[in-house]
Amino acid sequence: MLRGTLKFHPKQRPFRSSDLFGLVFKGLGAAYFTRKGFLSHSFCVHLHAFRQFQHTMLQPTDYTINANGRLIDLSRPQVMGIMNVTPDSFYAGSRKQTEREMAERANQIVAEGGTMIDVGAFSTRPGAPQVSEQEEMERLRRGLAAVRREQPGAVVSVDTFRPDVARMAVEEFGAAIINDVSEGNVNGAFGGTRGPGAEAEQTGAGGYPAMFRMMGRLKVPYILMSVKPGVSEMLAAFSAEVQQLRDLGVRDIILDPGFGFGKTLEQNYRLLAHLDRLHALRLPLLVGVSRKSMVFRLLGGSPDTALNGTTAVHTLALARGAAILRAHDVREAVECVKIYTAMADAG
Repeated sequence: MLRGTLKFHPKQRPFRSSDLFGLVFKGLGAAYFTRKGFLSHSFCVHLHAFRQFQHTMLQPTDYTINANGRLIDLSRPQVMGIMNVTPDSFYAGSRKQTEREMAERANQIVAEGGTMIDVGAFSTRPGAPQVSEQEEMERLRRGLAAVRREQPGAVVSVDTFRPDVARMAVEEFGAAIINDVSEGNVNGAFGGTRGPGAEAEQTGAGGYPAMFRMMGRLKVPYILMSVKPGVSEMLAAFSAEVQQLRDLGVRDIILDPGFGFGKTLEQNYRLLAHLDRLHALRLPLLVGVSRKSMVFRLLGGSPDTALNGTTAVHTLALARGAAILRAHDVREAVECVKIYTAMADAG
């Protein structure tokens, strides 16, 4: 259910008088001002109008998702804690293999203030070995069982690009959200172009991707991640994909711009700078930058040393309208949200 206004942010550079005209003209509409008429008004009137419009830029996107009957208000940013039940995820500190480790991680995410637990059993690290669907399911069953035992009321998201894995997670364990990092591609985020043999499996009846059809059946919130390198391509693709999902009856859609997926270091930061443009689609944004190479390649170091840089990027993402931070370090991400929202509320 979408209500209210969207969040927009001015460019981070010195303000110019032409910006004032552009912002007020855009905010109040062409019918209100002509350039000649605008210049004939007193500066105080214009400044007052700009301040009124500036106030609307501080309002968060008002969007609520239904996660197994629990309404989650995304007008206040939320934190999704990462739980990897894999032996080879890029950040070694996130790998949980034993039942005890999985249980401790589930409890830690909730204790530190995470709203959602995102469980993944297939490493999307470039160069990681492929895992069969059966192996992915077996890993997930162990992890999801531990989460349900320790935190039966938790909102659980499952990170998978495979339709049958998504169905298992929802039907057997009540997973509330499916987090698809492939943009609907059955070959995965790094599956490359879709060959002739995979095309029938990919699209099937009606030309809809198999994962999209599964989401239409499961009726749970869906995180749609982009592997496109730039915002313009992303907006075009997202627009078409969201329409397909709507056609199939998927109500709750969260957009993930896919930091680190199919993008160079420069493209990642260009995306961050223009993240607010994705609000044109009027859907909540998830940002997943936790300890990724876009942080440690810029600063030097490794995933183990990337916490401080991650927090900096989280803050910038919140300023550009991120609704969910997907993070390894839940406490730090929650503190980042608290500080940011205190500042936003004070303004």
